[in-house]
Amino acid sequence: MDSTTTLTTLSPIDGSEVVQRPYPTSNAELDATVERSHAAYQSWRKVPLKERIRLVHLGVDHLSSRALELGPELTEQMGRPKKYTAAEFATFKDRASWLLGQAEKALADENVDAGRPDGFNRIIRRAPVGVCLLVGAWNVHMIQVNALIPALVAGNSVILKPSPQTPLVAERIQESFEAAGLPQDLIQTLHLTPPQMDYLVSHPLIPFISFTGSVANGKRVEKTAALAAENGAGFKMIGLELGGKDAAYVREDCDPAYAAENVVDGAMFNSGQSCCAVERVYVHESIYDKFVEEVVKVVKGYKLGDPRQDDTTLGPVISLRSAATIREHVSEAVSKGARALIPESHFPEAKEGTTYVAPQVLVDVDPSMKVMSEETFGPVVGIMKVKDDAEALRLINDSPFGLTCSIWTKDRSAYDSLVDDIDAGTVYLNRCDYLDPALPWTGFKYSGRGISLSRYGYDAVTKAKSLHVRL
Repeated sequence: MDSTTTLTTLSPIDGSEVVQRPYPTSNAELDATVERSHAAYQSWRKVPLKERIRLVHLGVDHLSSRALELGPELTEQMGRPKKYTAAEFATFKDRASWLLGQAEKALADENVDAGRPDGFNRIIRRAPVGVCLLVGAWNVHMIQVNALIPALVAGNSVILKPSPQTPLVAERIQESFEAAGLPQDLIQTLHLTPPQMDYLVSHPLIPFISFTGSVANGKRVEKTAALAAENGAGFKMIGLELGGKDAAYVREDCDPAYAAENVVDGAMFNSGQSCCAVERVYVHESIYDKFVEEVVKVVKGYKLGDPRQDDTTLGPVISLRSAATIREHVSEAVSKGARALIPESHFPEAKEGTTYVAPQVLVDVDPSMKVMSEETFGPVVGIMKVKDDAEALRLINDSPFGLTCSIWTKDRSAYDSLVDDIDAGTVYLNRCDYLDPALPWTGFKYSGRGISLSRYGYDAVTKAKSLHVRL
């Protein structure tokens, strides 16, 4: 099948074909899709807010009820072990429910004047922006919820552009929301080639783009939108959720076993394929040896294998190209003096030339190594010894990324003294690799721009309109 006309998704499990989908045949077809979306927006924005909330709730419930049905499908597309896929749908529902619970407050008129006697009334209103293009990543099913729920509830229409590795995710969302009673064309799914993606980003009827993916593709979205503005398409609102090289700092006063168990989970879950996975660990020299010992113990407890099996806790990475990059990062570090602490024989399922990559712990690392400076996006973590908070802080910030950072300590005051100087959108205390819907999800530096989640997530998909009334 011609790759320029048809999307073919191969499973990372065994390379078998999962699904094929046709790409749009022309720009005219794309125009027609956008025009239908714009018409749906014009009707939907006039639906009362409470009714929009009710219908979106029904869509969320319908999708969540399909967890057992759709979980295996998700495993086939992305290789996540089956024991974890059902939780994806539960998290989608929990996150969506929180956002829905904030909708009335976040979208209510803000009356600036309380009992003003001179006849003036000033009001701030949040107005929907129109057609929202939401470009999703393959590695987390629930990531669609971040912008999807606020966009719909605020009165916008949505075009979902899923990753070519997980094309069915967006389709299932659309199916469930339409089955729950949301209007046709309010949510549409498009599978696009890169030039077609550029065309939609440039489209004059699409004012907002939410993109989750690589820094390189995030830059492409920015450049394309800027060029579109030069050509008369208007200025675009753009939200970018990009890469990470997230750090953890383990202080001398923490329990090394507790920290190791949680840091390893933050580094290895989903085979390390998370934008906020822990990839760099800095450990105070006084507990360094004990911490490393505990990390190795935890990593050796993983079961690498076919994610369709009940006992598998670590599945394949997404592609052969990704696997090659991960292995190259490890071998480059070892060639520069790093030591790999997990024997290859411990995970015989991991073989060169396959998507099955053994988890690895590297010590004697330094900032010049790719494993400590570039996004590895795999089940690998580098651990470096530090002498104090100042050294840890310098190394944490020595990165072009700034998504999250975690500090492991029993001393809250130590956390408070560090947090404001850490260049990251989220700074955890004694946890990691977690998104809380009540808190803004935002990245510093090359980790992105804009906000999703929290009540501020509604600001991203609306525009402020001022009502200045003289009675």
